[in-house]
This record gives sequence, structure tokens and C-alpha cells, in this order.
Amino acid sequence: MSLNQVQFSGKDILEKEFKTGMRGYNQEEVDEFLDKIIQDYDLLKQEIDRLQQENERLKKTSSDHTRTRSAQPAPQMNYDVLKRLSNLEKAVFGKKFADTENEG
Repeated sequence: MSLNQVQFSGKDILEKEFKTGMRGYNQEEVDEFLDKIIQDYDLLKQEIDRLQQENERLKKTSSDHTRTRSAQPAPQMNYDVLKRLSNLEKAVFGKKFADTENEG
């Protein structure tokens, strides 16, 4: 459902008058029910507005984040990580691997 398809506002509901018939509805019950509908309707409208604002904010944040990320240079290799990887290879593959690595 699009906001353009909404037919009634809270004010429209509040101001709606119904004709009474011989065996019509209890007017107080109808008024109380319509008051609750108006409250729910207004809450839903506020939530839609809040979500639209949040959506716009997230789109902007995402766009800014993408620009920032693409502008950053590629991260440099961490020497400590390479050294630990080398030590791990030595532990797993043994001294023979370390000797062939130093020759090449």
C-alpha cells in the first residue's frame, strides 16, 4: 500500500458523521471505536514517517561509507602476521620446509 492510496486521514475519521436509523448503532460505542482507530492511524502514520527518515539516513550513510571505503588505499601487509605464518609453516611442515624456503 502506497501513501498515495490512503483514502482517509485521522481528521477525516474523526469528522465522519453517520446517519441514524430506527435500529442504528449505539453512537457512543461507534465514537469510542473511531477514537481508537484514529489513535492507531496516527501512530502508524508517525511510524511510517520515522521509517522513511531512517531509510533516507541509512541510504546517505551507506553512500558516504562506500565513497570513503573506495578512497582508502589498500591495507599494507602486517609483518607480525607474516612472521607468525612462517613460524606456523615451520611447525607444521618441519625444518625441511624452512630450509627450502631460505634457499629459494
